[in-house]
Amino acid sequence: MTRLGYARVSTADQDTELQIRELEAVGCERIYRDQGVSGTKASRPELDKMLDRLSRGDEVVVWKLDRLGRNTRHLLELLDGFKARGIRFRSLRDGIATDPGSELGGAMAQAMVTIISAFAQLERDQLSERTKAGMAIAAFHGRRAGRREVTAVHGSVRRANELKAQGLKPADIGKIIGASRATVYRYLSMDAN
Repeated sequence: MTRLGYARVSTADQDTELQIRELEAVGCERIYRDQGVSGTKASRPELDKMLDRLSRGDEVVVWKLDRLGRNTRHLLELLDGFKARGIRFRSLRDGIATDPGSELGGAMAQAMVTIISAFAQLERDQLSERTKAGMAIAAFHGRRAGRREVTAVHGSVRRANELKAQGLKPADIGKIIGASRATVYRYLSMDAN
């Protein structure tokens, strides 16, 4: 049996570090990571590689169920496929584990997965509706919706570059300016362009 982990974040600015640490802590021998890939996509490069590698008796471990998929139908198809192929599944934060050898455990786990994934889908749909409504209100008032564009002349970008010139590391710069490490790297790359 091989224990394989899968981690995913939706944007390039996000970090899989927390997921990776927890997957390593439970003994995942190999961790597949999709960076900047939406969970609504059925086909994802690293997920596809993991699915091709799986064999009977293996276990797939995710940090949270929504990391595997945000679409209820796709998520349930993946889990049904695992069950049919004799592959165990575990979601660490959701407390869900399936065991194809145990009909009772498998049935209860499947019911919990269905309920949790349905609520995840509902949350995603509501967020999408709120975003569209906010954009419509902004357009009605003649404003542009979304984040402000950050350029190389922005104060935080200039400050990040000043701190880098002083020899500080990106993690320390982030603490000072109140930004994630990924954002600091993005700011530092703006000066180079």
